[in-house]
Amino acid sequence: MSLKKLVCTAAVAAFVVITAPAAAAQQGQPDEVDALPFMPAPATQVWATRSLSAQPGQAQPQFLRLDIDQLTPRFVTSDSPATVRITGKIVNIGDRKVSDIVLRLERGEPLDSEDDLRKALREPAAAEAVQPKFTPVAGELEPGQQKDFTLEVPLRGTEPTSLEVERPGIYPILANVNGRPDYGGQARLAALSTLLPVLGVPGGETRGKPGASSKLTVLWPIADRPRLVRLGGEGQSELIDDELAASLSVNGRLYGLLQAYEQAVPQMSTAMCLAIDPDLLRTVQAMSTGYKLRGGTEGKGRIEAKLWLDRLKLAVTGRCVVALPYADADLVALNRAKLATMRALAVTDGPKLIQDVLSVQPLPDLVWPEDGVLDQSTFDELVTPQPDKGYPGAKSLLLDPTGIADAPGTAPVVIGGKNPVTAVKIDSMVSDALQGSESRPRTLSGVTTPVESQPVSVQNALAVLVFRAGWQGDGRNVLVAPPRRWHAPLSEMTEFLTTAQKLLTSGYATQTGLAELTGATPAVTNAKISYPPEAGAREISAIISDSVTNQSVELNGLVAAMQQEDSAHAAPADLADPLWLGLLRAMSGAWRGNEQGARSAAEVSQSELNALTGMVGVTQPNSPILLGSGDSPIPVTITNKLDVRVTVRINLADTPGIRKLDLADQVLPARGERVVRVPVEVLRSGRFPVSVRLTTPEGVPLGDTVKLEVSSSAYGTITVIITVIAGIALVLLSGRRIYKRVRARNGENGDAPSIENVTPEKSSA
Repeated sequence: MSLKKLVCTAAVAAFVVITAPAAAAQQGQPDEVDALPFMPAPATQVWATRSLSAQPGQAQPQFLRLDIDQLTPRFVTSDSPATVRITGKIVNIGDRKVSDIVLRLERGEPLDSEDDLRKALREPAAAEAVQPKFTPVAGELEPGQQKDFTLEVPLRGTEPTSLEVERPGIYPILANVNGRPDYGGQARLAALSTLLPVLGVPGGETRGKPGASSKLTVLWPIADRPRLVRLGGEGQSELIDDELAASLSVNGRLYGLLQAYEQAVPQMSTAMCLAIDPDLLRTVQAMSTGYKLRGGTEGKGRIEAKLWLDRLKLAVTGRCVVALPYADADLVALNRAKLATMRALAVTDGPKLIQDVLSVQPLPDLVWPEDGVLDQSTFDELVTPQPDKGYPGAKSLLLDPTGIADAPGTAPVVIGGKNPVTAVKIDSMVSDALQGSESRPRTLSGVTTPVESQPVSVQNALAVLVFRAGWQGDGRNVLVAPPRRWHAPLSEMTEFLTTAQKLLTSGYATQTGLAELTGATPAVTNAKISYPPEAGAREISAIISDSVTNQSVELNGLVAAMQQEDSAHAAPADLADPLWLGLLRAMSGAWRGNEQGARSAAEVSQSELNALTGMVGVTQPNSPILLGSGDSPIPVTITNKLDVRVTVRINLADTPGIRKLDLADQVLPARGERVVRVPVEVLRSGRFPVSVRLTTPEGVPLGDTVKLEVSSSAYGTITVIITVIAGIALVLLSGRRIYKRVRARNGENGDAPSIENVTPEKSSA
C-alpha cells in the first residue's frame, strides 16, 4: 500500500472515531442509550456509593460519583408515603466537564424465591422492567464540582416518573445517572442498585400474614480489635492507640451500637442478646481509671469509657448476654498451633470477667466461633471436658449453615459423637447482607471493585428480613448476627431494628430468646461438622501462629521456674496470666485479612514477655574482677525484681583460659539479690572477658548477657600440678644422668689392665 493510501485510511478512521460519539448523542436520547452491558455495583452502602465500574477488560475513566444521603421509605407498608424520595449529591470526580446530567429511579421485577434473593445479594438484579422518565439534575459540572439533588417518584400510577408498583414484593431498584462528558456522548456515568421491600402498597394490596410466623432472634455484637498492651493500676494501663476514645464517645461506633440496643430492647427484650468481647470490656474498664498510650502519651478517653461502661452495666441487667472468645481469638488457628491451654483460656476466662464487671451471667458453655465455623479437630477439642483444668467443655455452638452438614431446616440440631452438643444456626442470608462488601470485595464482570471505606448499609438486609417474615411463612428460626466489628451509622442500626420491631408488632414474626434455642430438644441428632475451604484461607497465618507458639514455650518455661514466696507476695499466675491474654490478642480473628495488624500484635506480646524476663538478670560490676588464685571463684551478682521466687541457672560462655566447673541452680528470692561465687579453673594468667547470662532450668533466657572483665596473675591448680610434675621429672632425669656418670667413671677404673704386667716393647734398631 502506498504512503498516500495509508494517510487517507488513517484520516477516515480518525474521523469515524471522533464523530461516532457525537452522532450517537444527536440521534439518541438518554432513555435509549443509558444501558450498559453489565450491572452496576451492589448497594453495599446507601450513603456513599462508588462510581460505576469499568467495562470488562477495559480501564474506563470515571466521571461522576453518586452519593445518596437518604432513601425514604426504606421499608414500604400500606401506611407509608405514596412516593419514594431520595436525596443526595452528584460529584464530578473526572478530569473533564460533564453536561446534561439527568437522574431516574428504575425498578425490576419482584424477586419471588430465596435463590433469586441470594443471587441479587451477590450481583445486582436487573432493574429495567420499569424505566421512568429522566429528571434533570445539573446543566453541567466542572471537575471537582458537585450538585445536591432531591428526587421524588410515585410508587404506583401511570405518571411518567412512576415506579408502577401495584403489588407487594422485593423489588430491585436502580438510581441511574446519565451525562455527557466532553469529547464523548451521553452515557450512564454512575449508578446505585439496591433492594426495596414492599410489604404493602399504599392505597393498594397488602401481603397477608404467613401461616406460621418467623421466630426472630438478634445477636448484637459489642466487639473491637485488640488494643490493650498492659493492664496496670490507676492511670498505669497502656493501650496501643486512642481510637477507642472516639468510638466510645457520642457519634462513635461503640456508642452507636449500645444506643441502638438501648432503644430497641424495651420492645425486643426477648429477641435481643448482646455478644460481648471480654477483652474489649477489660480494656474499657482500664480506660475508665485513666491510662496511657504506647510511648507515654496520656489517654483522653477516661470519662467516655466510664460513662459507656456504666451505661452498659445498666443495659444488660437481667438481659441475655453471650461471651465471645477472649479477644475474639481464632479457635481453629489456636488448635492448629497446638495451643490447647490458650484455647481453653479463650473460652473460659471471658464469662468470668463479664460476670465480675457487669454482674450478669452469660449463657453458660456457649461458643460462637469466628465466621461461625469450626474444623473437626477444633470441634473435638472444644467439646471435650477437661476436669483437671476446670474446663467443662462447650455444650452449645452458634454456627453458620455452611459449618454444619446433614442438618436440613433452620431449627437447632445435635452434632453427635462422644460429647454431643446443640448447634444453633445463624441466618446466613440476613447476616451476609449486613456484612455487605466491608470485608468481601466484589467482582463485577471480571473487574474487581474497591472495598468501600464508608460504613455498610442495611438496606439489602432489610429486604431479606422482610422476605423471611412476609414470604416464608413456615415458622423458621431467623437468628440475625451482624458482623463482629460492625461499622454502620447509628441511623442504619436503628433502621434495621425498627424494621424488626414492625415485623414483630404486625404479627409477621415472633420473638425467640437465644436461651430457648440452645436449650431446645432438637429433632435432628446426627448432624456433622463441615469446614468450608474458604474459611481455612481466612485463618490467622502460620507465621503469626508460629511466633505465638514460640512465645508460649518461653512463657511456660518461665512459669515453671517461678514459685510463690508467701501469701503476701504474688503468685506466678498473677504475672503470667496477663501475658497469656496478650498472646490471645495476637491470635484474634480481628486480624483475619490484616497480616500487618497481626504482626504488630505479636510484636507487642513479645515485648511484654521480654519485659517480664528482663526483670531477672546479672548485675554489671563497677570494676574488673581480680582473682587471687587459680581456683578462685568468680563473684556474680544476680537480681530478681519480680514478686515471686525464681529458680535460675548461671551460664558462662566458653572462654579460652578458663574452665567452667559445675554449679547448682540458684533460687532467687522475690525482689531479692544474691552474690553467687561461680567456681572456675584458671588455666593461665591474663585478662579474660567472661560472658554471663541467666536462664531458667528449661533454658528460657533471663535478662541480658553481661560481660565481666576477669584478671588473674596466679596459676591454676592444674598448672601447679603440671609444674610440680615437671620439676620432679627434671630432678629425676638429672639424678639419673649423674648416676650414669658415676657408674661410668667407676667402670673405667676397675676394668683397665695393670701397667705392671706389660712387658715394654723392644726397639728394632
